[in-house]
Amino acid sequence: MTKLEEARKNINEIDAEIAKLFEKRMMAVEEVIAYKIENNLPIFDESREKEVLKRNVEKLNNEKLRLYYEEYLQMMMDISKKYQKAILNEKKE
Repeated sequence: MTKLEEARKNINEIDAEIAKLFEKRMMAVEEVIAYKIENNLPIFDESREKEVLKRNVEKLNNEKLRLYYEEYLQMMMDISKKYQKAILNEKKE
């Protein structure tokens, strides 16, 4: 197996783990939106997003990845908000 093939195999394994974690995260998002609906709270919470970014970026060991990880986290939060909106729209119908 070449170094490229090994690297791609490693990426495939990591992607499989990420898929499982993504599903787990989105199930938690369902709980969040249920609470927000119940308590008439908005989907977007700017202070929460800032806190999530700050807290998680601090966990990085590799500083050169900071901007990329912040972007990754922001995209995940944007997807979560999009999913919350979809759930909210389903409840209204």
